[in-house]
Amino acid sequence: MNINSLIQLLVILEECPDPDAVVTELEQALHGSGFEYYGLLRHLQQGPAQQNIELRAAPLAGRWPEQWLQIYAAKKYVRIDPMVRFLAHAQRPFRWRESMAAFDGDVHQRRMEQMMVDAFGHGLEDGYLFPIHGRNGILGSLSLGGKPIDLSPVEIALLEAVARKTFWRLLDLKGEAEALETVLPTETPLTRREMEILHYLAEGMTSMEISKMLKISNHTVDWYMNGLQAKLKAKNRQQAVALAFRHGLLS
Repeated sequence: MNINSLIQLLVILEECPDPDAVVTELEQALHGSGFEYYGLLRHLQQGPAQQNIELRAAPLAGRWPEQWLQIYAAKKYVRIDPMVRFLAHAQRPFRWRESMAAFDGDVHQRRMEQMMVDAFGHGLEDGYLFPIHGRNGILGSLSLGGKPIDLSPVEIALLEAVARKTFWRLLDLKGEAEALETVLPTETPLTRREMEILHYLAEGMTSMEISKMLKISNHTVDWYMNGLQAKLKAKNRQQAVALAFRHGLLS
């Protein structure tokens, strides 16, 4: 692996003018490092009532073997994927095989083994997973796969830095980085009326439409909206709705 190319990538990413350029630079560096396949995910934030729901994620970039994602979805492997389950508690990068060892004797072990056999048959013989953490917990991850590659501690540290840099650069270029790291104060829960207005706001309703729906004045609606923005630390109504979705207040 060319360590210098990874160091150079960390500098180049900062200069990329758009998301497509970021993905292009990342893929070139990963291919040069011997990894044919990868997936960069953004993990969706969950509210207090959703803590037991399986980890949900949205792809930011990726390249996987043909048909693999369809097979993964059809066989519902996400429910037993050892990497996904291990990731939920991981504090450091890990090799795929580490996650399998962690669930030795698990009730789903046979299905996990079948998943790994299917993955191997599609060229995913081995890989690594790099969690990306923030103040709100795990925010994303970068999974690298293909032929077996033994990484040194230095290479793992550099790839971990690349994962974080790529993740935040993409979100920054999309205008989503600041909102993702905003922490919702637990000591200021939303009231029932605030939640009602938030739902109507998410549906695109104006203050006047909401006031008619709730049979209150426009000024009262605006007063509630100002309180919502303050509690969510949002700059405007649109960001308040976005933050509410990310914190699991809306679904």
